[in-house]
Amino acid sequence: LWWSGGAEAGIAAMVLKVFFPTCCSSAESGILIGRWISEQSSAVVLAVVHFPFIPVQVKQYLSHVQQVTKIKVSVLGSWSNSKREKEESLSKFLEDLGTIFAHEPWIQISKEGDSKFWSCSTLQKESNSSKEEEIILVYYDQRKVMLSQLHPPANTSTDPKADDASKLTAVFDTVANSKILFMTDKYDDGPVKLTHWQSDGVEASIIVELLKQASVPVCLLLTFLLSLTSVVCKSRMLKFWPLSFLWSKLSTCEQLGHRLQHLQIISSSKKAQNQTQLMRKANIFVSLLIDVALGILLMSWLYRKSRIGHLADTLIPVADHIAKELQDLLQWLMGAPAGLKMNRALDQVLGRFFLYHIHLWISYIHLMSPFIEMILWYVGLSACLGLTVALCILSDIIALLTFHIYCFYVYGARLYCLKVYGLSSLWRLFRGKKWNVLRQRVDSCSYDLDQLFIGTLLFTILLFLLPTTALYYLVFTLLRLLVVVVQGLIHLLVDLIDSLPLYSIILRFCRSYRLAGKSFSAAQAEIQGF
Repeated sequence: LWWSGGAEAGIAAMVLKVFFPTCCSSAESGILIGRWISEQSSAVVLAVVHFPFIPVQVKQYLSHVQQVTKIKVSVLGSWSNSKREKEESLSKFLEDLGTIFAHEPWIQISKEGDSKFWSCSTLQKESNSSKEEEIILVYYDQRKVMLSQLHPPANTSTDPKADDASKLTAVFDTVANSKILFMTDKYDDGPVKLTHWQSDGVEASIIVELLKQASVPVCLLLTFLLSLTSVVCKSRMLKFWPLSFLWSKLSTCEQLGHRLQHLQIISSSKKAQNQTQLMRKANIFVSLLIDVALGILLMSWLYRKSRIGHLADTLIPVADHIAKELQDLLQWLMGAPAGLKMNRALDQVLGRFFLYHIHLWISYIHLMSPFIEMILWYVGLSACLGLTVALCILSDIIALLTFHIYCFYVYGARLYCLKVYGLSSLWRLFRGKKWNVLRQRVDSCSYDLDQLFIGTLLFTILLFLLPTTALYYLVFTLLRLLVVVVQGLIHLLVDLIDSLPLYSIILRFCRSYRLAGKSFSAAQAEIQGF
């Protein structure tokens, strides 16, 4: 809000405050409609009615608005915006309107073309006082006041600050509760032509309303298809072992399940109960829209200049290079890695075992090489579902291409755990202890000489074989950790796109007053609930 001083007098009988919307500063000449707050000597202008109009229709329209909004809306005065020289006949006619729309005082605001100086005066026919009024013209942004919903709760305390807040509440509530007044010209002005904060966006309002009407059958069809898909996904057929295992292990299936839930929330015909649900729906919608847009951009990039073919041609050499590096690593482990003394027999057995797995994997990759380009071509089409789906498919492809590394890690981990478990059991044997399975605790136990001899022999063998097993386990754990880090970064990007409140961020930078109003309303609801 910002204000401009009006006419001053040496001795002012009263101070009249006129709240005028900045959106009406360029409106054509007409009459001012709004609310008169007598206890505060304030007039809140809501809109300007243009010529030509029939006074009876204006009165009927204002009575209808008053019935809906429960606010006493009336004609407060006249507005003159002469682009040429001021015509005396027009000003005389505007003064005569005060006899038709009886209001005390009758406010007259005029502006000369593009001049920065305005004239604001009052006309009181029933008053015989010779003292002039002091008029304060307060300009307010009607759009921000309407959309921000910053309406302080009424306070009945005797604090002067609370009284000021209640005065501000009356102005804000007048604008907020006059929502029907700002919706009269979405399609047509009708018999009463108004200017307010939505007047510049009449065409946009029409397009939005037409889109809303057209989206109803689309949303119903989408809701039906999503419900059918949800029923199929929850069927018992998908709960059997192979399908349930794939559904839980593949990131793509999990992401498709999330997107299915998001689409059900967006296409739901149930209205949001509070601002939190509304913001959640808006964030999901914007996130889904940006996700699909990024996916389409990725898909258009992939299918240009035969990038799919180049990607398929480079995939086989990369797989061969990784396999060669793993073979060199295993050859290094089968020797004397970093000068460590390894168990020769176990080292050779483990090395040949893992080398055989690498050979099988390379054979499998070369067997699938003729179909890789076709597979990538169909996989690229999934980017139209969103960038997150494409990233999840990439994560699954990485998991499949590094499946041999996962097998190495599992073998090494199982072998290492078995040896550690055997050493811990045999160590308890030396101390005369044993693990009680029934009581789940360590109890004392007496062993004979044969048991102690066999335990000592097995403990010695496992202890000397442990470094070789631990080295293989450590190397394959680091390789598995590298793959997990790459997949973790991809999943982090997917979660960022899914959970980032993009609508709230855009609203924060572009329409911060709306976000502040929603936060204020939510906090006020919490206080009232408390």
